[in-house]
Amino acid sequence: MRYAETGYNLEIDLATGNIERVETDPRLTELHLGGLGTSVKIHWDRVLPNTKAFDRENLLIFSTGLLNGTPAYSANRTVVTFVSPQSDLLAYPMMGGFWSAELKYAGYDKVIFRNKSPKLVYIWINNDKVEIRDASHLKGKGALETQDLIREELKEPRAQVAAIGLAGENRVFTASIEQSRSSASRLGGGAVMGDKNIKAVAVRGTKDLNLARGAEFMELMDEVTEYINFRNTNPIPDVMTILSGIGSPQEMKHTDEKWHTENFMWGNARTRRRDFWSKPNEENWTKTQLDSVKRLISCFNCPQQCGALVSPEAGPRYMMKCFGKLTYSMAAYVDDLRFNFRILQRATEYGVDSFSTPQILAFAVELYEAGILTDKDFEGCPSDKEGRFSWLLDRVVRREGIGDILADGVYYAARKIGNGAEKFDHNTIKKHEQLPLKLGMLDPIYFLMYSTNEKISITQIEGNFPQAAFPTREQREAFVKDWLQVPDEKFKQYVLDWEPRGDNSIPYFPTPEMCSEIVDWMEMLHNIDDALGLCAGMASFCLKPPYHIHNYPKLISAATGMDIDEAGLKKIVNRSRNLHRAFNNRRGMTRADEKPPEDHWKRRFPELEENLLSTYYKFKGWNKDGIPTKERLLELDLDYVAEDLEERGILKVGQN
Repeated sequence: MRYAETGYNLEIDLATGNIERVETDPRLTELHLGGLGTSVKIHWDRVLPNTKAFDRENLLIFSTGLLNGTPAYSANRTVVTFVSPQSDLLAYPMMGGFWSAELKYAGYDKVIFRNKSPKLVYIWINNDKVEIRDASHLKGKGALETQDLIREELKEPRAQVAAIGLAGENRVFTASIEQSRSSASRLGGGAVMGDKNIKAVAVRGTKDLNLARGAEFMELMDEVTEYINFRNTNPIPDVMTILSGIGSPQEMKHTDEKWHTENFMWGNARTRRRDFWSKPNEENWTKTQLDSVKRLISCFNCPQQCGALVSPEAGPRYMMKCFGKLTYSMAAYVDDLRFNFRILQRATEYGVDSFSTPQILAFAVELYEAGILTDKDFEGCPSDKEGRFSWLLDRVVRREGIGDILADGVYYAARKIGNGAEKFDHNTIKKHEQLPLKLGMLDPIYFLMYSTNEKISITQIEGNFPQAAFPTREQREAFVKDWLQVPDEKFKQYVLDWEPRGDNSIPYFPTPEMCSEIVDWMEMLHNIDDALGLCAGMASFCLKPPYHIHNYPKLISAATGMDIDEAGLKKIVNRSRNLHRAFNNRRGMTRADEKPPEDHWKRRFPELEENLLSTYYKFKGWNKDGIPTKERLLELDLDYVAEDLEERGILKVGQN
């Protein structure tokens, strides 16, 4: 009997209509756990390095995590993996909601799509019954509307449906996959799904899922429950509101947006409005949010409430998640939050990433104001800020006029438009739009996180280590006093020694060696979460979360029956991390790609940055080009990867 996982993947060939229930090798769970880990292994084995995003050979994999469907709180992430049309690398956006648990209860750990359907279809998974259904009547429908129509058609209101909107059908590079109160947003999963002619994947499951040692698992969850209750009643002092508790983060519960609105950049990631959170704006934004939010909501088996059912003024209800509540207003320089609530509903129906898309629209406005785009490009566009953004959103999603160019994202659009537009592409890393942060002094920890993580998204790598030094020694001592989540006591000393100013301040402290250890810890936690299907908001993203390196192994062991200790768990996620790295190296990614934009920080230190990369690469067991060495690959039982990289000349024979 398999525990925690079902032991079966669902393989669907869209070209032939062949559907197979395939038993998986339990050894893969021992080597990679599940979720992202085992999906990366499938891509390595089956996707050739020259495969492009819209090639029929590109796999699209919807994966549960190892703990999805178990009583583990917040184990509800679905990991969607594919070669991205934006980065040309292996992407893995995640969505919360209820979809992954439903797939587990239907009897599958993953759904693997290959090839392309000759017509628009949706997939209906109902336990052992799996159908490829015609979706021609859903063409052009919104992502939210599609979910409702499919449930009505199936006469199954409890079905969980992941769907694309018009953006996915038109292969917009920032197209998302929308589902429940969540979405797999970044790097173009919706575009790949649309290219394969899949409108939606609906699932309903009623089967059991087994735990190896259920009583032991529930005792461990009692400890997690106790900690969640403690943290909810005892927020961390001296940090920003969204970091004081747990959740992903609980943006819809909190109305205080002083930090985001005054520290994040407005427009095309250009303007920092340090005095925005005035009394009138605070009152306006707070009232708008409280009036619009009808109730707070959670994902599957989660005690927190990070999302909300929203009913904006003169618009239909929808479920809003996280930072999307700010992005359109800030990008458009519209000070009224009601605009954001209205346009986000439209954008969610279209199915677009609410981080990247507003930046693309702001980029177009900036080019227009600079005279690079002309009145001809904006013919028919309203002159007011709100109308202009809505008009641009429509053009991008429909790939009409200038929207057809913008739909490929800022990086590609800038180069296609030319005439100096490249200078306005100042917030992308590896061709992907970043959070609109432009800061003062180089931060060495964030330099490494921004540059090197495979997600290409800072929110999926930052976490348990504080974002900045505490002003006083007393605050630092108070923070480390109950910091049980650290893997090693030395991290407490790093925080104690870290000063806002002076010799022990950024950019030279933490030192490159310390930064390497900190970033390795952060990414290790995220890779564990992404294998288990845990929400980062309850683990790797929080300062002091209920899940951490000391209880992960116990939970995994009780759930699966595998006896894993901390060292063994670290090796497993390092194995998957290096396999993912090698996959992207095989596609051409090298050190030259691992650089934040030139103006990301006002004060840059080129020599220090090169030292940071070199030190981190050495710490990770990678060569000077950022490629895992043969020695490192052999340590991680990745002999076949070392052989492949040597055969291709990516690793020189005998090179370490």
